[in-house]
Amino acid sequence: MTGSVVVTGGTGGLGSAVTQTLLADGWHVVVPYHDERELERVAQHERLELVEADLFEPLAAAAVIAHAAGRVDALVNLVGGYEAAGRIHETPIEDFERQFRLNLRPTYLMCHAALPRMLDQGAGSIVCVSTRAVLRPFAGAAGYIASKTAVLAFVDSLAVEYTKDGVRTNAILPSVIDTPANRAGQPDADHSRWVKPDEIAAVIRFLCSDDSAPTSGAHIPVYGRA
Repeated sequence: MTGSVVVTGGTGGLGSAVTQTLLADGWHVVVPYHDERELERVAQHERLELVEADLFEPLAAAAVIAHAAGRVDALVNLVGGYEAAGRIHETPIEDFERQFRLNLRPTYLMCHAALPRMLDQGAGSIVCVSTRAVLRPFAGAAGYIASKTAVLAFVDSLAVEYTKDGVRTNAILPSVIDTPANRAGQPDADHSRWVKPDEIAAVIRFLCSDDSAPTSGAHIPVYGRA
């Protein structure tokens, strides 16, 4: 079954691949955006709705769900990111806390807004994004790693609270994703070993679909060849 899906971050390096994959699979896709320049990354489509919204604000997150008329069969939370920092004693608390705001607040607000609709439907799928770094930490990323670990704890909480109501929640854990921004930041890396956005998008499509109906509370590695 396909249906209606909201993809936050759906214009980004990973998100544009997820958006195109879900459209190709027959989904109606709602993508919030915050900057008009993001629209250059996605092609117009009859089943694609683009909604301007600041997902760090509760009313804006609720408006995105309200804009998705009818069912919200799936929610894919891709908004987040990594900010390089020093070691812990070199990193101001404000920088540490900013990673939690970036990686958790939009995810929480979108879930908070979408869950009543999914509960009324008696079904839904939520997909969140963590990172392999929670299992293989590296220096200079304490805020990023701690906040992405919190994403997994949040996914576990959602699974415990809502699976019995037919709402499934799962997380993917990518390694370095082969996006133009990551290539620019690491030009000397072996890009052939990085996981491709289309590969991750295929996993997300599965998690949104009824084919993954028995799966909730999973932390799924998507590492490519890294």
